[in-house]
Amino acid sequence: MKKTAVFIIAPNKFRDEELNHPKEILENQGIAISVASKNTKNAVGALGAKVKVDLDVSEIDIRRYDALILVGGEGAMLYFNDPQIHKIVKDAYKKEKIIGAICIAPTILANSGILKGKKVTSFPTEEKNLEQKEAIYTGENITTDGQIITANGPSSARLFGKKIFELLSNNSQ
Repeated sequence: MKKTAVFIIAPNKFRDEELNHPKEILENQGIAISVASKNTKNAVGALGAKVKVDLDVSEIDIRRYDALILVGGEGAMLYFNDPQIHKIVKDAYKKEKIIGAICIAPTILANSGILKGKKVTSFPTEEKNLEQKEAIYTGENITTDGQIITANGPSSARLFGKKIFELLSNNSQ
């Protein structure tokens, strides 16, 4: 059965390469991709990329996906304390889906409560918040702990995509 992944991006100011590089890698490996955002049909990245949004975050049924990927960039702050996004993250975690977050997006995972005792990385600005939520901050480019993969920012976007594919390939749900 074909693997599926949903990317959640901010309506504005998501990091273009944090969506585009992993998305391209996964699509090239045959993974079916959906892009979700909040209240928009077209999102605009921090570097100007215009992205067609497939579904509103309210329409995400996590049972339909093998992976949930949260893209960073300044716009991701919109989701830091969003109960709807936190519920999606918690549901994905309970259903043992692969969960990826890059740049500042690991803070969304931390604020949802799933990172307690987990090894994670992020953009350096998020280290204190992650530690306050009892995550173990590694400072690495990429950190994987079980089903959760985190990356530190745009420079790690390709490696992040490859690692997500690796986890999807090893996960025979």
